[in-house]
Amino acid sequence: MYSIKIKLLSDTTFGRGDGVAGLIDAEIEHDRYGFPYLRGRTLKGLLSEECDNLILLLPESQQQKWIEVRYQLFGQAGSTQEKMAQMHVGDACLPLGLRNAIAQQQENGFPTPFDILNSLTGIRQQTAINSETGAPNPHSLRNARAIIRDRPNAQPSYKSPLYFDIDPTGEMLGLLGAGVLALRRIGSDRNRGRGHVQCSLYCQEKNISAEYLNCLGEN
Repeated sequence: MYSIKIKLLSDTTFGRGDGVAGLIDAEIEHDRYGFPYLRGRTLKGLLSEECDNLILLLPESQQQKWIEVRYQLFGQAGSTQEKMAQMHVGDACLPLGLRNAIAQQQENGFPTPFDILNSLTGIRQQTAINSETGAPNPHSLRNARAIIRDRPNAQPSYKSPLYFDIDPTGEMLGLLGAGVLALRRIGSDRNRGRGHVQCSLYCQEKNISAEYLNCLGEN
């Protein structure tokens, strides 16, 4: 069983593209129990982008080979059934045991989903600054919810399961591991200080992020 574990090094917003009227302008993805999560298709897109960037850094003589490996992992636009992605990425969620325990308690009415959401997140405010005057632009104040970062010595809090249609080759795991290690920013406002993360590739409970990287240097 393969998975990606994500540790939040800064407050992070798994944006869902809408807000809550009268409260916040940007809400995060969360389930019906109040637990934040990152959609698997979003994580897959981020990993695909990182792998594309890494392939461009390789010698031109090797790029076509790794493009084919990339297609095995992520598929390609307009691909036929034979060329569809061989890897499927699940939602990145908090530990299942924790979510189940809280869900059982919620059957008695407490804590509510809103209590859970508020315990794991905070409201962050930001405004646009006029570059000439240094003053805030009128009507530019925005409120956004952000997941509170993990404690420095804590284990990664979010885990995304990976499902393969075939046994992954060393080359597939090498490119995927490199992409996972390269992924350092996720979520909304990731270019403005939020969403700094540390990602690792696991097989069962073993970190294999760097185990197959030597494949990238092979012709």
